[in-house]
Amino acid sequence: MFKRDVQTIKDLILRNLHEQGLETPLLQKRLVEVWPKIAGPVIARYTLNTYIYNQTLYVRLSNPALRSDLSMRRQEFTQLLNAYVGEQVITDVRFG
Repeated sequence: MFKRDVQTIKDLILRNLHEQGLETPLLQKRLVEVWPKIAGPVIARYTLNTYIYNQTLYVRLSNPALRSDLSMRRQEFTQLLNAYVGEQVITDVRFG
């Protein structure tokens, strides 16, 4: 008998995404989509727009007082978001 190299479909897909350079954009998309869950319903209600540029998550808020308060928690949000996706996708969070 011969030995087979058995791999899971998940491993094959992840390896293929990594080889094609599509892994990071996929992780960035997951990170942007999870912002309301990590931030909570109150913060999500005041969030107008979120996007990633140069490893920084930009969050546009409609409430200036909330923006000021969240700016002090930037590092906490950075760690929570990176932990959720399992890799260091962003290095900072900016509120505007």
